Amino acid sequence: MSNNVKSISVGYNPVNKSKVFSSGDYISGRVTLELVNDCKIDSLCVKLKGKAEVKWTEHYGKTVVVYHNKEKYFSIKQFIIQEKQGNIKEKTYSNIIVTCPDCLIQCVVMPYRELPSSFKGSNGKILYTLEANLSRSMRLDCKAKAEFTVVHKANLKSDPLLMTPQHSFTDKKMKLFTSGTVGMDVNIERTGFHQGEGIKVVASIQNKSSRDIKPKYCLYRKYSYFAKGKRKVETKDILKEVGEVIPPSADQTVTRIITIPSTTCVSILNCNIIKAEYRLRVYLDVKYASDPEIKFPIVILPASQGPDEEQPFVPPAYGFEAFAGGTSFQQNPTAFGPSAPPPPYGTYGMYPSLRQPLQSSKLVFA
Repeated sequence: MSNNVKSISVGYNPVNKSKVFSSGDYISGRVTLELVNDCKIDSLCVKLKGKAEVKWTEHYGKTVVVYHNKEKYFSIKQFIIQEKQGNIKEKTYSNIIVTCPDCLIQCVVMPYRELPSSFKGSNGKILYTLEANLSRSMRLDCKAKAEFTVVHKANLKSDPLLMTPQHSFTDKKMKLFTSGTVGMDVNIERTGFHQGEGIKVVASIQNKSSRDIKPKYCLYRKYSYFAKGKRKVETKDILKEVGEVIPPSADQTVTRIITIPSTTCVSILNCNIIKAEYRLRVYLDVKYASDPEIKFPIVILPASQGPDEEQPFVPPAYGFEAFAGGTSFQQNPTAFGPSAPPPPYGTYGMYPSLRQPLQSSKLVFA
């Protein structure tokens, strides 16, 4: 970067208290230039991008194979200052001397499609960014980037399967050092649960063995990555709980509330190269024997939103004055390309005033 431009940064306005976005939301913000002297600019633009990427390596003897895959969701560019090209009829600018430090970003709309939630794992990520690019003749472009969080706003009403109760049973004959049989019949009230919500587990347990047994519970995650026809899986226990002892020759019905940690990543089931899935494992701990178990698939949804979580905002029908000369810039609908109809969960377009504090990612260059 030349001595004239000290730094460039880009920031966005949060649309709610949780600072997350979803499909169809408007994003507005500010590009900030720190200038030492007046500076000539050919173009200044912002770009909204969404993509998923996976990468890992595997060793086959002395051969190392890299598995890599990408999935692009959108790339939307909006010019604040644009170099004049051909017979474009819109208002354009070339070699503008900029002295104003801030450029307000007119609302940019993310496409109406089922975007997967933001994600970062050991072998992949789903990333959404707002980028600014400053272009000047005969010089390297100056860039800045700010990441923002997208959450797929599914809810229990969006899919009947999420409200489906689950039931399973198992029994097992003991061998070797334990005689008799043990069994359990387990029910949970549905399949989908919100972050921070409790899963009510009701288990009817029959201990017809010669030993004490304990019901145990484990909520674990399974992340899957896909590339070149291969799948890489990683699992990790999120929480474990242990119930009371059930003595020999006893039948009991036990109820347990398993609370999903509020920090747990939401399920990701709508990405082709990354899956984030969850299972609830209920099993009986029997000494000197393999444990009978039941596994239930669990879909984790975003935490329930309070009535004051989102703030209404009506996007203006005109551009904001970005420079002293009256530069205005409005969204370009043709930049979005074809998109699917709005998602069934309804409109979540509640937007804040541009006067609210920005979440900024500031890059300072020497």
